[in-house]
Amino acid sequence: MQQTSNMSRIDSPLIHNIHDVEHNYGSTQTFQDDGTIANDRPSITASNAGLLFIISSQFFFASMDISVKMLNTLEPPVHALEVIVIRMGITFIGCVVYMIAMGIPNPIIGPKGVRTILVIRGITGFFGLSGLYWSLQYLSVADATVLIFLTPLTAAVAGCIFLNEGYSIKQAVAGLCSLLGVVLIARPAFLFGSPDDIPQGLYTSAQRLTAVGACMISVLGNTGAYTSIRAIGKRAHPMHVMTFFSLWSTIIASLGMVVFDVPIVYPTSWMWIFLLFMVGVFGFVAQSLFTMGLQRETVSRGITGMYAQLLFVVVLELLFFGVIPSLLSVLGAAIIMSSALYVVMRKQKATPDSAAGNPAA
Repeated sequence: MQQTSNMSRIDSPLIHNIHDVEHNYGSTQTFQDDGTIANDRPSITASNAGLLFIISSQFFFASMDISVKMLNTLEPPVHALEVIVIRMGITFIGCVVYMIAMGIPNPIIGPKGVRTILVIRGITGFFGLSGLYWSLQYLSVADATVLIFLTPLTAAVAGCIFLNEGYSIKQAVAGLCSLLGVVLIARPAFLFGSPDDIPQGLYTSAQRLTAVGACMISVLGNTGAYTSIRAIGKRAHPMHVMTFFSLWSTIIASLGMVVFDVPIVYPTSWMWIFLLFMVGVFGFVAQSLFTMGLQRETVSRGITGMYAQLLFVVVLELLFFGVIPSLLSVLGAAIIMSSALYVVMRKQKATPDSAAGNPAA
């Protein structure tokens, strides 16, 4: 029996009036409820297309982070809100131009039936992005990274609660193992104690507590954003999702610059312009791939691919900054890769049974 191409179950609390949607932006192939293509024997690539999109997006996210890091070494420094405005402004223009050129309906307001969820995706996505930048004022990158990577766990739980998606014990164990790999790579000072890396007494306990709260805001924002993308499924084009995210991020960040009287920093060199432009380009490609991936995957499996970003960061930092990963970093990378491979291979093994009508164990 042919399954609905919408990626979330029809009894999900976030899915309403599904038959009123004017367009389906998914593949012409039939999908099952868990995101797999309903063929008798799909290939590993076909049955894990969403996860592969997400893993690929992490390379461009890592490239964007490297560009930001290089940008921060130049003078004058650029405020985080201005970076968001420029990055999301480029993304918004790119999305609108693409949809107009390709004749995609409703490029600005989005498809009927999912506009409210698209707005939720845009607003929560901004807080997920800005919370991280805010926390980095008073936390080391390592500490912030570990806290932000609570998102895969919270997003998987949210997908289970709000979208009625399955979340097995084995998936939870794989996620926790991946989080252990993140900890080994990031090596936060509050766990490993690295006084040489973080000057003691530089920030007050109140400032660090504020930064931890900002990380929690980022985690909640990302959770809302990823759950919203999954709820939208194939009822909107990936560019619609990107447009709302970039539009609301640009609007809120611009208002933030006005409210907090953040001065505008103008370019002073071609390298400054190039790096800022690449931040926008890498962010656009990364968000596009990530959105397409979440539209094809359950939240619990798809978010697991986020951990691949740390692997790409380690390699890119080695290439551009000469940072050699430690033994713990290598061990953490091996754990992350093993967990991701386990999730992929388990789905491939379960797919034939699912196609035959038997739920995977």
